[in-house]
Formats: sequence, structure tokens, C-alpha cells
Amino acid sequence: MSITQQYLLDTYRARQHGEPAPPAPGRHDWEAVRELRDHRRFRAVLAGRPAHGRIREALRRWLRAGP
Repeated sequence: MSITQQYLLDTYRARQHGEPAPPAPGRHDWEAVRELRDHRRFRAVLAGRPAHGRIREALRRWLRAGP
């Protein structure tokens, strides 16, 4: 069953029971991505690492060390 089919089935069931319809698939994707990013930054701070610019700094160190 695809996501769309499941959503339509859930919407139908909610309507039959007089409940509010569930959110559309993908509606909260960006919110979840932001929460993941914030959680990773938080974990970095707890571990004593910089929370911003870690990838850029790692690439800079890697390129400086070069062959």
C-alpha cells in the first residue's frame, strides 16, 4: 500500500468516526529536518565540539594536510 493510499484510508476512517483528518503526507518533513539538525547541534555542544561549521572546518583541515 502506498503512502497516498494509506492517507486516503485514514482520512476515510476519520470521517466515518467524526474525527479530524490526519495531516497530509510530507506536510511536516521540513519541521522534522530542522528538529534533527537542532538535535545534532545540541549533541555536538554536549560533546564539546563546535556546533556550527564543522563540515567546512573538517574540509579545510583535510585540504591543508593534502599530499
